[in-house]
Amino acid sequence: MKLSARVRGDWFAVPCKGAESVKWLAEETLRRYYKAKSSSGHAIEKVFEVRKAKGGAILDQDDAIKHVLDDNDFVTMTVDAEQKVQKARDLLEDIVDKNKLVYGITTGFGKFARVNVEKDKLIELQENLIRSHAAGVGPPLSPERTRMLLALRINVLTKGYSGISMANLRKYIKAFNASCLPWIPEKGTVGASGDLAPLSHLALGMMGEGKMWSPKSGWADAKYVLEFNNLEPIKLGPKEGLALINGTQLIAALGAEAVERAESIARQADVVAAFTLDVLKGTTRAFDSNIQSIRPHKGQINVASRLRSLLHSDTHPSEIAESHRFCDRVQDAYTLRCCPQVHGIVNDTIDFVKGILTTEVNSATDNPVSFSYRHIYSILALDYLAIGVHELANMSERRIERLVNPAYSELPAFLTPEGGLNSGFMIAHCTAAALVSENKVLCHPASVDSLTTSAGTEDHVSMGGFSARKCLRVVEHVEQVIAIELLSACQAMEFLRPLKSTPPLEEVYKLVRNVVGPWTRDRYMAPDIEAATKLLQEEKVWYKVKPFIDNYHSQQHVETRVFSPTSIGRPEGPAPKRRKTTSLSRRN
Repeated sequence: MKLSARVRGDWFAVPCKGAESVKWLAEETLRRYYKAKSSSGHAIEKVFEVRKAKGGAILDQDDAIKHVLDDNDFVTMTVDAEQKVQKARDLLEDIVDKNKLVYGITTGFGKFARVNVEKDKLIELQENLIRSHAAGVGPPLSPERTRMLLALRINVLTKGYSGISMANLRKYIKAFNASCLPWIPEKGTVGASGDLAPLSHLALGMMGEGKMWSPKSGWADAKYVLEFNNLEPIKLGPKEGLALINGTQLIAALGAEAVERAESIARQADVVAAFTLDVLKGTTRAFDSNIQSIRPHKGQINVASRLRSLLHSDTHPSEIAESHRFCDRVQDAYTLRCCPQVHGIVNDTIDFVKGILTTEVNSATDNPVSFSYRHIYSILALDYLAIGVHELANMSERRIERLVNPAYSELPAFLTPEGGLNSGFMIAHCTAAALVSENKVLCHPASVDSLTTSAGTEDHVSMGGFSARKCLRVVEHVEQVIAIELLSACQAMEFLRPLKSTPPLEEVYKLVRNVVGPWTRDRYMAPDIEAATKLLQEEKVWYKVKPFIDNYHSQQHVETRVFSPTSIGRPEGPAPKRRKTTSLSRRN
């Protein structure tokens, strides 16, 4: 949830969980006010007003990306922002009036930077810029992604560094609030002087040219969509075309989505890995906090703690774990016992990239602003994110192999009760393998490539747009692979009944079984994979176990070190007999 609190006329967006006190909200708001107004020196009246945030509040650069991009159903401008925008516009008009030679205002662009443009041609110069640069190809961005891009561009323009006119900025805001979204092809940016082609398509639609979408009209000519929504096209003045198209908002919008989805699936990958470990009768000994403290990376410690909270303990006992208490297995495979290390660095990678993207979405990216429109921070970070999050799928696919292969699992081959007549999860595993293999190609960094463009003026480009698009594809594949592992683990559970797993993992099992039934015979599997993927994308798996994790950490003051194959020797006397694997009864 996000609330806005007002101090002396300025609204501040303050992310919170809803359980904080009014005193905390007041103190946090004042901290943000001091940070934003550090040079004012004025005394602050400790009186504030609270409301639900609607996008017009001042955001803090330390806020998570999701707090920057959520609640943007409606955008308004603060008085302070209006003053900054008008001040920049006044300065620009002074440049025009005095006929000063300034790049992009009274000159051509790129290779034509030395061409001085006459004063009576300055508006035509900007219109030509938009039309010529709207040269993207491919399918359009979805309305959701276009809206995010538009929100970020408005955020840049309101900082007062671009020279946009108040009239055109207000038209952008009105279009956003009405969800009038231009056709923006997803391909065509090399990330040199920002996302020129995508942002030109955005501006073109706002000029009433090209295609546009709105909830009321669907896709239609931009001119008629604007008219249908009682909006007016923008009319460009000097420099405004350049102000609208120089920026990193395509990669920032797509990158922000990639970060948020990666963060979500990383948490849930821990849950699914814990589920798999329990049904494969693995040990929790490798997750001992003493082991993690020897190599205290933040992500590793957090993942190990999360796994301990989900697996067998005094707080959350597992009958499955008790059933193999004195088995002869010494240790588990890497993909089971090394989850804290591998999943941990993925979490640390996501945190690092989130920091880069959070700064990016809160920054002014325009031209000419000393090359601030370059993508290099975002693209290197997103290449890194793709490589990191892919490891979740790499590990997951190997765990699926251990579930479906009877040599590893001691369960029926491919998790089907009548192998031969039924193929079970045979091809589901192949799908996971195919996705992992495709990711290995997509993880090749886009940032290592560069082509000279604009007649040598742009002799080093970032290829940032492709970096963001392929990162999203990698994340999508990771979600699908982990969905297949989740289904496989639930199916494996059927062969261990009547034994039960831990309470949180049993809740995950129930969640899945509410939408996907057990396999007693072969059936059309694609819809089930899609349903499981949707559970993960909506974070339902995570929110199902989170109360149990919180409860574990509130009660578990002393870590449980349960009996485990590697924690204590067997008692004297004969070892307990290994429990035989049961089979599902065939149901009609």
